[in-house]
Amino acid sequence: MEHMPQPDQQGAQPEPFQRAQDSCQLREGPSSATFNVDIAARSHSGNGALAREDHFLVVRAKRSLEIEGTNLPEVALPRRFDEIAYGMLVAAGMNGMPAAELASTMAVCKLIELVVNTPDWNMRMNRRSAAIVMRRMRERFLQVDEALKQRTEEEPGLIGMSATLTVACSLGPDLFVGHIGDSRAYLLRGDELHQLTRDHTLAQALIDAGIGEAENAIVRGMRRVLTGALGTARLKVEPEVQRFRLSDGDQLLVCSNGIVDAVDEATIGSILRGAGAADEACRALVETAISGGGDSVTVLLARYSFP
Repeated sequence: MEHMPQPDQQGAQPEPFQRAQDSCQLREGPSSATFNVDIAARSHSGNGALAREDHFLVVRAKRSLEIEGTNLPEVALPRRFDEIAYGMLVAAGMNGMPAAELASTMAVCKLIELVVNTPDWNMRMNRRSAAIVMRRMRERFLQVDEALKQRTEEEPGLIGMSATLTVACSLGPDLFVGHIGDSRAYLLRGDELHQLTRDHTLAQALIDAGIGEAENAIVRGMRRVLTGALGTARLKVEPEVQRFRLSDGDQLLVCSNGIVDAVDEATIGSILRGAGAADEACRALVETAISGGGDSVTVLLARYSFP
């Protein structure tokens, strides 16, 4: 219940706008619109690749309210409210499987369809709204999986069609990452590069079980063997959904396995630290990967500057 303002000791009433001002505190902290995000993406189908198996998307979503007229004092209510979210995603069709290009295309389009048709967009985060965002992200992965499976039921020639999907969405300092497959999300904070996602591959399963080491040639060869993807009944669909808190100066990288296979993490970190802008870093990463024999290379990078 709202606390009613009381007269002071002399019996005077509060300033006329005081209660209006108290009731119009619609947010805590700075608007996400005040956070500067330098964002870029690049993709290359690789050396001699006939089809583009990777597809990416970068989006900017905005909710805005601008007051055209009011008799409230300006100190009571700001003239406009803005919130801005940024989304990055990469989907990759499984190499060597039927309709790999179609699978990644469908995954991107279906996900955006689900987002656009969401009846309420949570554009201001607290514990409850963050939990809703994470639940919805997981549900959307499952719905994309179902859409791919439905397509193969309608067209038996597409049986085996599947895709990996890695999604990152930031709203101010709040970052949500959804993932299944072998693309990756990294966060560069200062000089340290942190892998945010876990590979759903046989190689990672062997490492987790303590059977092999990441540097082992046999284990590395298992990186292309997926244990999780969307669209096929023979692989698990257990999307990984996480929430992180961003800091000023952070760099968020989302990339396909073509980058990971061709560029080591030390080089990735060095390129991110040395580039003057997000697009420059993306270009350098793609060129390095392609020169190293990488195929189906996709990188998306966001650099955050906070007020």
